This record gives sequence, C-alpha cells and structure tokens, in this order.
Amino acid sequence: MTEASSAGAAESGSADVRERGPGAGAAAARGDADAASERVDRWFAYRPAVALAALLPIGAVTPLFPVEVGVATFALGTLVVGMAHGAVDHLVPLRGAPDVSLRRSIAVVSVVYAVLGGAVVAAFFVAPVAAFVGFIALTWLHWGQGDVATLAIAGVDHLPSSAERWLALAVRGGLPMGVPLLAHPEEYRLVAEWIVGLFLVDAGAAAAAVDPLFAPAVRIGVGVGMAAATLASVALGYRRVRAGRDPGGWHRDVGELAVLWAWFLLAAPVFAIGVYFALWHALRHVGRLVLVDPEAAGAASAGDAVGALARFGRDAAPLTLGGFLVVGAVGVSVPAGVAAPGDLLAVSLVAIAAMTLPHVVVVAWLDRRQGVWRPEDGA
Repeated sequence: MTEASSAGAAESGSADVRERGPGAGAAAARGDADAASERVDRWFAYRPAVALAALLPIGAVTPLFPVEVGVATFALGTLVVGMAHGAVDHLVPLRGAPDVSLRRSIAVVSVVYAVLGGAVVAAFFVAPVAAFVGFIALTWLHWGQGDVATLAIAGVDHLPSSAERWLALAVRGGLPMGVPLLAHPEEYRLVAEWIVGLFLVDAGAAAAAVDPLFAPAVRIGVGVGMAAATLASVALGYRRVRAGRDPGGWHRDVGELAVLWAWFLLAAPVFAIGVYFALWHALRHVGRLVLVDPEAAGAASAGDAVGALARFGRDAAPLTLGGFLVVGAVGVSVPAGVAAPGDLLAVSLVAIAAMTLPHVVVVAWLDRRQGVWRPEDGA
C-alpha cells in the first residue's frame, strides 16, 4: 500500500468513526476485550484441562514408578512455566490500577517480597513442621484463589455470591493438597520428611516430627471434608440450573472437578503436583496476566497466541531467573545440605513457599481490583 493510499484509508477510517459516533469506539473496545478473554480462556484454561484429562491413563500408572520420576517432572514443569507465572508480579499494580507508576509498582512489590519471603524462610528455620503445614494451607488458598478468578473472568457466572466462590476456593484448592493425602500418604509423607529434614539434621527426628500429620484420623477427616465440600458446591450450582437461574458454566465446573478428583486420586503426588502446577495453575495465571497487559491482550484479541506469550515471556524473564537464584540461596543455607534428588525438591518447595506468600498478596490485590470476591457489587 502506498503512503497516499494509507493516508486515504486512515482518513476514511477516521471519518467512519466520526460518522458512527463515540459509542462505536467503546463498543469496538468491548468487542476486542471479549475476544481476548475468550481466546485466553481457551488457550490457558480449557485446552490444558482437556490435556490433563487425556493424561489420566499415564497418571494412573505413575504410582508404579520411582519417586524420582515425579521429582524430574516437577523440576521440568517449574523450569518451563511454574517459576515464570509469578515473575510479573512487579508489574501487576502498574497494569491493575491507573494511578500506579512503574517505579511505585516495582518498589512496593519488591518490599512485599523481601519482607514476607524472608519471614517464610525464617519460619522454616525456627519451626519447620509448622512452616510446612502453613505452606500447605497457603497453597490450598492460592490454588483455589486462582481457579475461582479464572472462572469469574471467563464469565462462568454460576457462582453469584461470595459464599459460593469461597466454597469453590476450598474445593479447588483442596483437591491438589488434600486428595493425595488420602490416596497416597506414603509419598506425601516422604516429601514432608524431606522438607522438614532440611532443617533437622537427624532424619529420625524429621520422621517423628511429621508423624501426627499423617495419622489415619487426619487423612479420613481431610477426605470426608473434601468430598462433602465438593458435593455441596456441585449441588448449589445444580439447584440453580434446575431453577433456570444458571447463565452458564455449571457443566464446565463439574467437568473440571471430575478431572481434578481423578487426577489426584490416581497419580503419584509429586508427579501429579508437578504436572498440575505447570499445566493448570501456572498457565491460568499467565492467561490472567495477559488480559491486564494491553499489548498482550491486543495480541490475544487478534488470535496471536505466540505474540501474547512472547510479551509475557519478555516481562517474566528477569525475575524467573531471580526465582531460581532464591532456590540456590535456600540450598546453600539449609543445615542438612543438598545431597539427593529429594533434597533438591525440598529446597525448591521451601523457596517456592517463600515466593508464594508475597505472590498471594499481589494476587489478592488484583482480585480486589477486579471484584472477584464481591460479585454482588457487580464489579
């Protein structure tokens, strides 16, 4: 196209917009945002869920494999996408609020990470068992938080009240954390011993310290609680469907819950968490961040998945490297040292715990900005 014809096309387009009025621009912007949301949901949530369902036969045989297979899977998933999913937190305030500058965004998030992350590592040195339990609870909260936000942003509106969304959080966050305790307690306990053992040089002391967490009553209580919470969440949605008040999404919710229950019942815990972290939780959060970045969202609206991911990857690269430096720092500081694959997994999980608490704070701030937990306000 020549320069003259380009100018003519631009003038014609401008005249067309003037003729249609200012509302046309807003409608076009809404259409672009809807297209971006639809594509991001398909790319980062729906298709990965289908992929996890397809992997169920493989997951079912993983309890027959050595735990080192799960460790390698977890390491690969963390390397490919797991560590990167929180590495754009320093830009979240900038993109989530119009009055936050780049300098303020980076400064505030850096302080949050330094203070809260340092506190988590200190907690492991002082009280490793309590810190491990706290990490499980925090991950339960965060993974449920991420799934509910994904459903809300995708327009799955069958959870119209705060109470129902909190129940969904308890279910979706609890499946990765609670179901393996019920189905595969031996490997779950092994990981707990590895983590606590980093800070207790006596291996026998580490085994004794985690023993109460794996008592039959605890496991049964968690299993019954998870089953009851799942049934309650599904039943509330079904009641709305029967009353004709569900605008859509209940069937998808039930399908995803079925996949998650099957996955964590069948697959060995370390393998199951490694795949879930990379394929489910991290990808959903990446999709959410694509939508709050105008440039990446524009690429998504145009159907350019590579462009959207390239934009995210560019922003995440520096602090992804920083995350692995945190893993290294934890590894050289633990009293017991790192001498086996299990130790490496344990060190990685302690470092991830240190980064999870500040990450949850940043995500909670974004949730508040987007009205995820107050749907009654129509935010």
